[in-house]
Amino acid sequence: MNITISHLTKKFAATLAVDDLSIEVPAGTIFGLLGPNGAGKTTTFKCMLGLARANHGTVRFDGKTLAPPLFEGIVYLPERSVLYDWMRVGELVEMNRRAFKRFKAERALELLKTFGIDANKRCGSLSKGMKTAVAVAAAFAREADLLVLDEPTSGLDPVNQRHVLNLMVNEAARGATVIFSSHQIGQVERAAERIAILDRGKLVLEGAVDDLKADRKIVEAIFPDEHYSLNGLSGDKRIGRIDRSGRIVRVVALDGANDLARRLEEAGGTGIRVVDLNLEDIFLYAVAPTSARADVVEGS
Repeated sequence: MNITISHLTKKFAATLAVDDLSIEVPAGTIFGLLGPNGAGKTTTFKCMLGLARANHGTVRFDGKTLAPPLFEGIVYLPERSVLYDWMRVGELVEMNRRAFKRFKAERALELLKTFGIDANKRCGSLSKGMKTAVAVAAAFAREADLLVLDEPTSGLDPVNQRHVLNLMVNEAARGATVIFSSHQIGQVERAAERIAILDRGKLVLEGAVDDLKADRKIVEAIFPDEHYSLNGLSGDKRIGRIDRSGRIVRVVALDGANDLARRLEEAGGTGIRVVDLNLEDIFLYAVAPTSARADVVEGS
């Protein structure tokens, strides 16, 4: 299912939660939505699915507006548990079997076993992570065309977090579209093919993960003290930015990383290393361009 979000805007009183957001999620893609707390990720999900009314903009699902016939093929997994505490896990599976035509009870029970969940337990007796696992099992047994997952690994241990990531990859391989948010950037980097980064409701970066990382490097150097000169390096057009933190300098190299490493060494830097730009670096530079970037002033 292809998703097209056009000029989506949502206000709460004086707060602009989503600010003129436009993104497209190709069918069969795993798409990661990133942003700090309050960036507008959950509000975007709710506006997409009709759980909140946008002030402006449209969301299209394979070119269609959201309507009841589409609900069978869409799964939404909210960050907070919406399980019925009085219900046993097995009863929850049966309820889903009766409610959704595509729901596979056998698959749900298989996933519960993988997560180590006893189907005879009441939902209210489960820990936060176990509740997440139950909700995940129910969601991935739906055989949906679109899965919208808000922090789908919240409260899970590392082993079960990996299970969820593998499930997402399998769903995309089946042809489903997966849109998810996570504060654990490493998970997004492992699973997502494309990402969008929001900051205070506004889109600040979007694209394929591999393209965002391509040909970019971090060059790090340590100087003897905090009073050093970079000899005009900040004017080099091959540099995306320079971060200074005490004696440490980190240069984002758009090209020529090895040559820039040599120039830092000539300026007196030691412990020079060139490393790949990872998604965490991309995220931090996108959402915190001021605080992440120290004062780039040529020392005397």
